Amino acid sequence: TIGIISWQALEQSPEEWVLRGRDAGMLWERGRGALLLRALPAGRPVLAIAVGSVPATEPPPPRDRCWHDGGQFCYSWEEDAELRLSLEPPAAPGTECYGVRWTPLRPDVTLKDCFSMANVSWYGGPSIRAQRWPLNGAESPAQPLVSGDLSANPDGFGPVLERYFLGSTGVTVTVAPDVSLLLSLESHRQFCLETPAGRAEPLHYQLCVSPARSPKHLMRDFPPCRSPIWRYHGPDGSAAKIKRGLRSLVRRLKRHRLQEGVVALGERGTAVLAAMDLVPSERLKRQAPALVEPLELSITLSPYAGVTSPLFLRSLRGGEAAGYWLSRQPRPGASSIPLLTTWKGQLCARLNVTSEAALGWYLARAWRLQQALGATYVAFEGVEGNSFLEQDVPAPAELAGDGYTEVLAAALATLGNGTVISAGSRSGHLPLFVQMSPLRSDWSHAGLKGLIPSVLHYSLLGYNFFIPDAVGGSVAGATQGDPELFVRWLQIVTFLPVMAFGTPPWLCCDAWVLNLTRQCVQRHRDFVVPLLLKYSAEWQSLGYPIFRPAWWLSPTDPVAFTIEDEFLIGDEVLIAPITEKGQTWRDIYLPGEGHLWLDTNTARVFDGGTTLRNYSASLAEVPVFVK
Repeated sequence: TIGIISWQALEQSPEEWVLRGRDAGMLWERGRGALLLRALPAGRPVLAIAVGSVPATEPPPPRDRCWHDGGQFCYSWEEDAELRLSLEPPAAPGTECYGVRWTPLRPDVTLKDCFSMANVSWYGGPSIRAQRWPLNGAESPAQPLVSGDLSANPDGFGPVLERYFLGSTGVTVTVAPDVSLLLSLESHRQFCLETPAGRAEPLHYQLCVSPARSPKHLMRDFPPCRSPIWRYHGPDGSAAKIKRGLRSLVRRLKRHRLQEGVVALGERGTAVLAAMDLVPSERLKRQAPALVEPLELSITLSPYAGVTSPLFLRSLRGGEAAGYWLSRQPRPGASSIPLLTTWKGQLCARLNVTSEAALGWYLARAWRLQQALGATYVAFEGVEGNSFLEQDVPAPAELAGDGYTEVLAAALATLGNGTVISAGSRSGHLPLFVQMSPLRSDWSHAGLKGLIPSVLHYSLLGYNFFIPDAVGGSVAGATQGDPELFVRWLQIVTFLPVMAFGTPPWLCCDAWVLNLTRQCVQRHRDFVVPLLLKYSAEWQSLGYPIFRPAWWLSPTDPVAFTIEDEFLIGDEVLIAPITEKGQTWRDIYLPGEGHLWLDTNTARVFDGGTTLRNYSASLAEVPVFVK
């Protein structure tokens, strides 16, 4: 695209065009020091960026430093910062993209651009403890835009994170992984990208404008759908106790006619079984399936090793094995020292994913253990986070930002499509399940109300095959053990890729809830799984998310942009569950003007683009509509 510099030297208006493309253009607003992005030819506002660390009232010069290049605009604020705008190759057909690059001219300059939420709903970015949809309702102080463990730092960013933001005006903001960056969220006002203080690092990102309604995340394969998952919370003090506990759980599942799916063993239980060195592996392999038959087994590992554990001590034998763990940069002539961190309350070392030898050793160990225990699935916890950043230690270039998560996810994908990981960053194309963060056992956005926003967030970023937290939540809350909460939670996860249970229904609730659970499991198997397979094929070919927000079918209706308690599977099924305690009615927005929706509960047909007021849904019902 050929850019045209437009300039008005005399009697300047408050807004000045600085760079124009074919479909959009950028302006400088002198009064408040802001960059504006507008769609052409009508000049429709798309984005406003408040610029920090430069004199706000100083107008752009009448002479552009890059005047010889029609595709760029350059300007320098003396002793502060330099701005370079450039037209860039489009990310997709029908898209126009602009590069924004700020370079500090003094070491003490901190660069900060803030993106307005006025008349724009924003999606994407990081997962957070109380997930919101759109992101406008979230609040967070400035902190590194890096994935983290919400159980360890509830106020930080969560384990699924992309440096990608989508605005309802058709604009996207994308930041390269090598840019050091802090993100702050100011509820219903703006979100800001800024550079770390005192490091004189540049701030650069890409803006793209497109009439299309969605991002495109292509993947090459998808993991199989398996459901439900029954998490084992029985005795784990010894291998014998674990075996008895697993058999007891399977017997109870059979007795209650729920004898299908996967029994998931946690990291501690897996470690106990892995320590059975005296039992030959072939004998283990023959015995293990009997532990959970006719169900399948999932085991849990992590890239951490306690410093007193046999695994860590064995790994240090021999010179090469010393590089198996992340280490601090040694002084000249000194040997490397493992970078110690904490994991589940223990002092630990973390696997060095930059070492091929370490990765090979770790993957081989995981594969042998999977074979020995007869496990169909292997879940990997602790994939998120940057151990160097947490301790303010310089990281290797390949592990900057979320490099650790990206490298380890790619390696774990080689184990096959029965692999589950706890985080995602630039890894949505891999055939992996992603385990969602634990939610509170309550009705808040940190609990049930945050489930659908998390579903939409994960799917938008390309993580369509996720495992939601256990029905009812797994973090103790004010309403733990509430049958109503269990039922409303169950009604949502029925329509997700996997149904996961921590507390079995016969322990928490009455017999009718147990019967409802059986019905939901059957509905998931017979109705939902075929839908997911159908739309996973569309995801592969077109890159469209499987789980879609209401605005997917109503991209110009502002009402649709803020709906966070409904979701679509593809374009044909709308789920609108109850998420308020004690409520048996709700308003339901039916997207897609011109479409017709069939109510599966009443067989009535309604027009799209309308709102059903006070729709009744008893505790045993979930509103579902088919187009």
